[in-house]
Amino acid sequence: MKGRVVFIFLLLCLTAPAVLAQRIRDDQFKSDPFSQNYADTTDKTAADSSQLFSFKQFVGGLTHKHSASLKNMFMGSTVLIGGQQIYNRQYWKLPLVYGSIGAGVGFGIYYNNQFKQTEDEKFKKYSTYAFAAAGLAYWATLMDGVTNYPSDRHPDPAKATLYSVLLPGLGQVYNGEFWKIPIYWGAIAGGIHFYAVNKKNYARFKWIYDQATSEDPLIVERPPIPAETALYYRDVYRRWRDYSVLATALFYLLQVMDANVFAYMQDFEVNDDITMQLQPTVISPDFNLALQPPAIGLQFGLRF
Repeated sequence: MKGRVVFIFLLLCLTAPAVLAQRIRDDQFKSDPFSQNYADTTDKTAADSSQLFSFKQFVGGLTHKHSASLKNMFMGSTVLIGGQQIYNRQYWKLPLVYGSIGAGVGFGIYYNNQFKQTEDEKFKKYSTYAFAAAGLAYWATLMDGVTNYPSDRHPDPAKATLYSVLLPGLGQVYNGEFWKIPIYWGAIAGGIHFYAVNKKNYARFKWIYDQATSEDPLIVERPPIPAETALYYRDVYRRWRDYSVLATALFYLLQVMDANVFAYMQDFEVNDDITMQLQPTVISPDFNLALQPPAIGLQFGLRF
């Protein structure tokens, strides 16, 4: 990607300089680099790319009437499961998608009912495993749709972003920046660790404070820690617990943004090729030419 900065200097004016400067103020930056349209307005997909979600574009992608952006198909498929597979024309995967998710939810409901009837802890465990399997199948469906989305660009910023959304660090792997994975994984794992520690200590001092301030006559032995001290530490660990959640969320969002930005910058060219171009130009005001004739100037371009 090459940038171009254009500066226009007036060398000769056919009228008074002060009047001309006032008249051409709105016109002097209308050279090509400032008036380029990088999106084809006739392309409906490009026109909808700025929207968070377009139902019309999503339906058009499902029916293969026109192409749809990966972002749009992904968001639609979070609700209409299997939408990405339909867009990718991989219909044979739909029975696997619906079968695995349906089986997980079905067994989860069944074992949960068994637990309610028998109060046997093994059924509760089976129910948890079944729901977790359904969630894993749902996640795998979204990941499969992103992986198989047709793209002419590599790395594709949309793919890099959604990879990091689905699995932290995967966007960096897609961009070839493997050295960032320990940083983000370590930061997120550290946030989760401190959350667990602070949550445990918060529950501990909360119990101590409740016991110390309880008026229940059945409590014979009170905790050795005063209620004021327990209250102080309870609030401290609760605040640190909340900070741990915030830090984990920030590191998660940071790795998503990192994957997106560096995927875009893969095409950014940095070299020592710096060129300068000078050429004459004519500035034509939009108002009456009889009152204000065109001005002759010099266009200065710097390419780097």
